[in-house]
Amino acid sequence: MYTQCPECLTVYKLDAALLVPACGCVRCSHCDGVFNALGTLAEQLPPEPFTHLPVHDLDKDPPPLDIAVFRPKAAPAPEEQPAAEDGIGAKEDETPSEDFSHLVFTPRFAKRRRRSWHAFAWTMVCVVLLVGLGGQLAWAKRDTLIADPTFGPWLQWSCDMLGCELPLVSDTHRLRLLARDVEAHPSVPDGLLITASVRNDAAFAQPYPTVTITLADVDGKRLAMRRFQPGDYVGDPAARARGLAAGVTSAMVFEVQDPGQKAVAFEFAFE
Repeated sequence: MYTQCPECLTVYKLDAALLVPACGCVRCSHCDGVFNALGTLAEQLPPEPFTHLPVHDLDKDPPPLDIAVFRPKAAPAPEEQPAAEDGIGAKEDETPSEDFSHLVFTPRFAKRRRRSWHAFAWTMVCVVLLVGLGGQLAWAKRDTLIADPTFGPWLQWSCDMLGCELPLVSDTHRLRLLARDVEAHPSVPDGLLITASVRNDAAFAQPYPTVTITLADVDGKRLAMRRFQPGDYVGDPAARARGLAAGVTSAMVFEVQDPGQKAVAFEFAFE
């Protein structure tokens, strides 16, 4: 809201709290004059240029207020005592009888039992929903939780206690190639027998990886490459299902065709 000093015509911005202490009277900070701010009170400034704010008449009858937002309830009137009939009043020493017909006995324990049962039922429903939601989140993030060094051992311990098996999580960065060797195949002409010792340094079991073997010449030029799936070098389906246990070293044997005398180097890659 805005108001204007009638002496120096300075326009001020103010709120309703400034009008309360002196019933609308304020002091101009420019000319030190005291005036009634209600006389030129305006919600918005008129378009410029302007000199005077519109002046309100302050000597009219108070306007009625039509929109009520709150009205306190009226206090109940005291009950009137019935007048004595035929001029005969109640004796002073006689105790008046009380009427209990308006009282209705309600078995509160039944309501409380019903409410407590409903509360217990809703609590159990909420617990089941929370457990289900937690299970869905855990299943969606199972690889991260199993590979986590804090939660992974607890999950493995819990699964061992319950007699279940955790799903295998692949992390080829924690597979270490300890030894490798290549020699001529003893029974296949123009064949090579490549052996490797691989250790799982992870704290959890991993599936057998896809192994890529690349043969190269002395200049590092690639001569041959083959990708071996787990079924190509692990014949036992049960062993493939168990995967590489944590901290276990496994011997892997691969058969490849000899690309010739130029192949002098080979390398492993895990996927």
